[in-house]
Amino acid sequence: MDDLKEIRWRQRFENFEKAYRTLEKYSFVEQKSEIEKAGFIQFFEITFELSWKVMKDYLESEGFQVRSPRESIKQAYQSGLLPDGHVWMEGLTKRNLTTHTYDEAFAQKFVEEIKTIYMPAFRDLYERLKKEV
Repeated sequence: MDDLKEIRWRQRFENFEKAYRTLEKYSFVEQKSEIEKAGFIQFFEITFELSWKVMKDYLESEGFQVRSPRESIKQAYQSGLLPDGHVWMEGLTKRNLTTHTYDEAFAQKFVEEIKTIYMPAFRDLYERLKKEV
């Protein structure tokens, strides 16, 4: 069973890595049109979803039991996998907002937050987990 959990988190990491790399690539591009902003935000949503799931799978391979994004973030922070749990909790709230509402002013502000706040958090998680693979 532990071997399966080990394999699962490594497979999930590969998916997270692909999403993270895509988001990273476009974080250096200015999103001018509404469709570009929406696409960039969608890449954030995908990357965020895969990030908490890879945290969950990794933590389970380490013997922890977590079920939700919130539990995964809290345990990852308590375990030292995340240096700043607050950023991740805010990211979870923002991810939930983006899936239910769309507002042009919010989108513009959020694109900048993704680049300046959430990309460094994703990068840190990526680099920490990459060492474990």
